[in-house]
Amino acid sequence: MHAIGWFFLVLLPADKATVDLFQFEQADLGHLPAHWEAAHTGKGEGSVWKVVADKTTPSKSGYAIAQTAESPKAFFNLCVTDRAKLKNLALQVSFKAILGKDDQGGGLVWRYQNVDNYYIARMNPLEDNFRVYKVIAGKRIQLDTKEGLKVPAGEWHKIAIEHSGNRISCYLDGTKYLEATDDAITKGGKVGLWTKADAQSYFDGLKATDLGK
Repeated sequence: MHAIGWFFLVLLPADKATVDLFQFEQADLGHLPAHWEAAHTGKGEGSVWKVVADKTTPSKSGYAIAQTAESPKAFFNLCVTDRAKLKNLALQVSFKAILGKDDQGGGLVWRYQNVDNYYIARMNPLEDNFRVYKVIAGKRIQLDTKEGLKVPAGEWHKIAIEHSGNRISCYLDGTKYLEATDDAITKGGKVGLWTKADAQSYFDGLKATDLGK
């Protein structure tokens, strides 16, 4: 399969099941729905996630999930779901940076084993960079970066990844910017969302596709 931007989800064969992980309703406002869990990597207090109303969501649902805490600088805010545990996958989400003096934006988490072992692809509007990392034993290690990307805060943008075997490709707003090969985490895991420090961001339309063995 050849991916073209974030449209790779609709190009997959019919036997590849796509799971829409965001189906929020008014009853979800102010808290995390079932099958979602807030967690964190690092010491301190933070990682407060809840569903909020937003009429601008790309999915047209009117609801987004938000990280709302001003967490410490060396602190990763995580929100993961047990509705999908995947190894080879395509994953996408829309995000909107709301607030953050030390950090902004955020992104996707996948092959999540626990709070100290997973992969991340994220965009930081303060730093104008898009990066992919692995977190191993609580240490974040950069795999690839694209510098000089301007992504204004307060607007929706889409991050998408494809991870098959040991090959990772990452897309921002339909353009592939990052590629990496890595064998650190070979097992399937949960998927979810990530921000760093005081980055308060909204997320909408998370979808995961199982690419098979």
